[in-house]
Amino acid sequence: MTPLSVLAIDDERDLLELIKHYLVRFGDMQVETSVSTKEALTKVLKSEYDVIIVDYYMPEITGIEFLKILRAKGDTTPVIIFTGVGRELAAIEALNNGADFFLQKGDDPKNQFRELVHMIRQAKERRSVGKSMGTSQRIISDVMSFTPEPMMAIDREGIVIAWNGAMEELTGVTAEIMIGKTDKAYSELFFGKKRPMPIDLIFSSDAELAQWNYNVVSREKGVTIAWTRVTRPEEKEKIYWMRAMPLRDGKGSFMGAVGSVRDITEIAATLIKEPVPSITGEDQAAPATTAGTGGFLNRITGKAKSEYRAGVKSYYNDGNYDEALSHFDKALEIDPTLSHVWNERGLCLKDMGKYEDALKSFEKALEITPNDEEYLYDYGEVLEILGILLRQRKFLENSIKTFAKVTEINPNNASAWNHMGICIKESGREEESRQAFERARTIQRMKKDKMFRRKRETLA
Repeated sequence: MTPLSVLAIDDERDLLELIKHYLVRFGDMQVETSVSTKEALTKVLKSEYDVIIVDYYMPEITGIEFLKILRAKGDTTPVIIFTGVGRELAAIEALNNGADFFLQKGDDPKNQFRELVHMIRQAKERRSVGKSMGTSQRIISDVMSFTPEPMMAIDREGIVIAWNGAMEELTGVTAEIMIGKTDKAYSELFFGKKRPMPIDLIFSSDAELAQWNYNVVSREKGVTIAWTRVTRPEEKEKIYWMRAMPLRDGKGSFMGAVGSVRDITEIAATLIKEPVPSITGEDQAAPATTAGTGGFLNRITGKAKSEYRAGVKSYYNDGNYDEALSHFDKALEIDPTLSHVWNERGLCLKDMGKYEDALKSFEKALEITPNDEEYLYDYGEVLEILGILLRQRKFLENSIKTFAKVTEINPNNASAWNHMGICIKESGREEESRQAFERARTIQRMKKDKMFRRKRETLA
């Protein structure tokens, strides 16, 4: 029996050699390798392969771009996308562009290589008969399990085929219960009744979406992003941020849809209800400062600390934001050099949805203490929120720079690496986000994760 011929493409030479060694020894396959997708394209023109394995993230030409080039040339060679980053749309993107399988890198190479051998043989067998929804369902489910965003998928008949752990946590309903449900049963979990969601309306116009009270944010590259308010009897109003995109097979035929849902009530209610703030507007007056003997005596007697303690109690214990702000402002009137009070004030404003004022407060804290890990982290989070909700690149880029500075100060801040990866990804640079996400996972896997946070009682 003639060995299967495989072309493996990855810019990590050591991993490439491991793949080759395993496939040759345990898969009885003939393997060629390439550390460059450009070089691989040249090889594909000169030789035929039974299966091609390509890393999702490659310099110059990415794995997806490589796949697109192959399919555009009419090359139907089975392709397996291999990646170390479990991004929620990676599998859908791979499938929509004609990939046959999607395999995650991880901590157990032997099991992954065994799975890879199985995929290669199955891809070869399926070359002439096309893909099945069952295989697509498994790919989608596997990749969804890697993302913290609540996600689901339905087939073309509206039957639920995937429901990840984050969606279980959001709704309180397990995948075991939801898989196989139809007739928009999933919508009852959010609206209390059956009604279309963006995942059901991916081919509808903006006007049709508006009829169902969805406010369309953007519709780019087949992805629909919209938000809606939901009011149910005897419950507080909720605001949901929803995203949906079609799922297609390698031939472009519609197979179903994938969607995600975020509950953004706490961080977005004020922002959406009120006019969108402009960060370029003129600065509002900062709290007045007290000069002279009175101010000095107040600092000596600890009046500023007393107001700060009262603000912390109002904020964290009582949840009275207005009262907390009043105390923080009084503390800053006494002593405007208290950077931790400026930062606390910013956190309070952020929770109130007053993001423009929160940014100014964090900036004041950083003017006084420019390289503080905690202040930078909090500042970066607000920039990220505005960037994602308003889809404005300037906020995302500033957030990326801020979290990069945090990781320079503390390389083991996994949350900062993850936030930076999210902002890079939201900016449309999937390839660059890989390193940040991988760094975050490595830190957590090695149990080295640490983030500096002050003990408030030591400041009061």
